[in-house]
Amino acid sequence: MTSQVSSPAERADEADESNEALVGGQRGPAIDGDPGSKEVRRLDRVIIRFAGDSGDGMQLTGDRFTSETASFGNDLSTLPNFPAEIRAPAGTLPGVSSFQLHFADHDILTPGDAPDVLVAMNPAALKANLADVPHGGEIIVNTDEFAKRAMAKVGYAASPLEDGSLDAYRVHPVPLTTLTIEALKDFGLSRKEAERSKNMFALGLLSWMYHRPTEGTEAFLRTKFAKKPNIAEANITAFRAGWNFGETTEDFAVSYEVAPATSAFPTGSYRNISGNLALSYGLIAAGRQADLPLYLGSYPITPASDILHELSRHKNFGIRTFQAEDEIAGVGAALGAAFGGSLAVTTTSGPGVALKSEAIGLAVSLELPLLIVDIQRGGPSTGLPTKTEQADLLQAMYGRNGEAPVPVVAPMTPGDCFDAALEAARIALTYRTPVFLLSDGYLANGSEPWRIPETADLPDLRVQFATGPNHTEADGTEVFWPYKRDPHTLARPWAVPGTPGLEHRIGGIEKQDGTGNISYDPANHEHMVRTRQAKIDNIRVPDLDVDDPDGAATLVLGWGSTYGPITAAVRRLRAEGVPIAQAHLRHLNPFPANLGEILAHYRRVVIPEMNLGQLNTLIRAKYLTDTLSHTQVNGMPFKAAQLATALKEAIHD
Repeated sequence: MTSQVSSPAERADEADESNEALVGGQRGPAIDGDPGSKEVRRLDRVIIRFAGDSGDGMQLTGDRFTSETASFGNDLSTLPNFPAEIRAPAGTLPGVSSFQLHFADHDILTPGDAPDVLVAMNPAALKANLADVPHGGEIIVNTDEFAKRAMAKVGYAASPLEDGSLDAYRVHPVPLTTLTIEALKDFGLSRKEAERSKNMFALGLLSWMYHRPTEGTEAFLRTKFAKKPNIAEANITAFRAGWNFGETTEDFAVSYEVAPATSAFPTGSYRNISGNLALSYGLIAAGRQADLPLYLGSYPITPASDILHELSRHKNFGIRTFQAEDEIAGVGAALGAAFGGSLAVTTTSGPGVALKSEAIGLAVSLELPLLIVDIQRGGPSTGLPTKTEQADLLQAMYGRNGEAPVPVVAPMTPGDCFDAALEAARIALTYRTPVFLLSDGYLANGSEPWRIPETADLPDLRVQFATGPNHTEADGTEVFWPYKRDPHTLARPWAVPGTPGLEHRIGGIEKQDGTGNISYDPANHEHMVRTRQAKIDNIRVPDLDVDDPDGAATLVLGWGSTYGPITAAVRRLRAEGVPIAQAHLRHLNPFPANLGEILAHYRRVVIPEMNLGQLNTLIRAKYLTDTLSHTQVNGMPFKAAQLATALKEAIHD
């Protein structure tokens, strides 16, 4: 869904993202409606969290609310959070699925630290999320699910709706299940079938509360259930019933308006986009800009599978997708496609990278362009498949036998995954090397408004294949040398198999410089190892930009998905008058050429990461800088408030 923003204003600073109950405080005067209408209050931002069993449709509910919010023109950021099991145990704490959405009338960067509004579909959802709700926040509770057995399952000895434990919150008890069944009584559905629409009732209620558009959701439901029109109309009826309930019930005396963020975006066409979808579109664009067929060799793995699903829909763009029987077959097929002249991609997560490591080393040896997309998740081993982490950086840097250097690129936001894919493709094609693209679960599943780029603004990625001999022997014979390098990039020629006269050796054993023949010569091996390293070291990447308006003594340095929380924390500190500088790395191997100079300029450098300090280790080793590490590995992104506190403590230490 796209929307037009006509105001070409610069992006405003993010407002303080503290989690006082904004819903309770009026932002500006109430809007007077018709006589007898309910009060409408203006807010500058709201954080909503939908929570229930993993089978309650919370992800779908959150996604639909997000889509309508994007079409309305708000800036937004989302945080889906769900169990790894396809159907986790109903009514239990491990089975709770949630979707958090932060939307505003100005530029925002994170899904928010804590919800202003919690929609709890059952006791487990309430208990799992209550600690995050600030006092004064609103809680909408599905009272139908608060039976003794359901409450006992999560440790409630007495009903929290009656024992006073929720007195610090504004609780709205709503019998969502009963109201949904009543609204659908004329559809001839069983009770169980009717209950499934209670998430649409909740969506309708929240859509009324925050003046969200409804046409898109109704059209979506008719499309989704096109083969079951009765089910489609039942869901639409439940959705409308939720809207009407909000309009008529006395329990909801106020609705809220969050104006479009017209001052936050440059002029252009926008759509809501997730990180995996943006990355998929970036790969498609890279193939088109390179004028090469795109080949994906992949094995399904959370949270990377969406890229395989999306690319498989776009055969019209010259894309071929291969769902292999395992990770090794996937990367092997992709490497074969690279040898054959395609822009080759393999997608995975950390456990899959471990299995692909030998083939990635082969790609280093063969010096062929290959994109390895690693959507990081919590580990080690199977770990936390649906939770986020940044713990594969050292694996991407060093997780191969021998000296096998590989460039590493990391996106900052969901929308930035598009640009990162183009940049990874540029490096791979220009320098004939495999490239790691390190996204993570937070970026992959999160979403934000994204400005659709003009095709004329995309980089030209076209390459020239070898077409004839490139070397003359001592006797005057013209031959093709597969490892005769470009003097500027050290890239070897890319010869498509079957081109007459360009037959050459290929394989995993060490190559002789130039000819590509098998070589066991010690001096040649050292030369080839150092040459491959020099090629990576000499990759041209942009200098690192530093945001330092006040001449601070402290720099906070981040990479990947920590960009949003770091920037939000930095804005908080500056609003308090605390000077602090910020820089964010996209290129992790090689580092930008000016990074050492930047580090030397600051008395203190803090590096927040969702691991145990992997970038910090690399920085300290390379630049001998006494950097400070701030880490978190709980499967969730940093909270801006906690990060701001940690940075302030580091500054005043």
